[in-house]
Amino acid sequence: MTDTQPEPAGRLAAEPSTIPPPAAINPAALREVLALGWRDFRRAPFYGIVFSAFYVLGGLIMYAIFAASAAEYWFIPIAVGFPILAPFAATGLYEVSRRLEAGQPLGLRSVFAIVFAQKDRQVPSMAMFVMLVFMFWVFIAHTIFALFFGLAPITGSTWSMLLSGNGLMMLVVGSVIGGVMATLFYALTVVSLPLILDREVDFISAMIASFGCVTANPVTMALWAAIIAGALFLGMLPLFLGLFVVLPVFGHASWHLYRRLLPPEG
Repeated sequence: MTDTQPEPAGRLAAEPSTIPPPAAINPAALREVLALGWRDFRRAPFYGIVFSAFYVLGGLIMYAIFAASAAEYWFIPIAVGFPILAPFAATGLYEVSRRLEAGQPLGLRSVFAIVFAQKDRQVPSMAMFVMLVFMFWVFIAHTIFALFFGLAPITGSTWSMLLSGNGLMMLVVGSVIGGVMATLFYALTVVSLPLILDREVDFISAMIASFGCVTANPVTMALWAAIIAGALFLGMLPLFLGLFVVLPVFGHASWHLYRRLLPPEG
């Protein structure tokens, strides 16, 4: 790992960028970007572990809080919505992949300088949007729970409650509503974060471009969403520890997918 001086802020204060129309890609491209994500993780594993640690630690702390209050069932909607925050844990990984792609040296100070400098760009606005969506999902999940279980005290184990008649119906309704919200959120954000890191665009334009990439490649992007959801679910099962591999690989792969969907000028 080579440390360098932080880059000048020129890349962070350039002229507004144009956004090209989305390219058409086929499902075979997903295998390629996953291979590139694995390659970047192996080339710079330190950064993958460091940036993933924030996400994993946050998950463990939240689970410990709910477990200590004997309310593990409230952790379920949090865990379902937790992947919404994953792109922000991957922001540093996008910068690492960008540097590896450009042949630029990696340095902990310089990479963190770029990530920290995003506070003066569009990432805070994007973060506010994501947090509002996350909080809205938690509110909806609590409302659905109240509709099916009311104000009656919780008795028995969490699993017996979820496997009861009301519990199963609640899971069905929650899954449908959550699926609709997740689909829309995914379409607006899958490309927008690497886009605002790489180019000078506002977060609204970035979300519109992301939505355009999804609608231009519905089958491929739906498959990518399913792969991400499955991998994150498996990564969270062993106390979130699997995310130390899943998150870096998919973070790097998301950068390469963005590059294929919105190729750089020239």
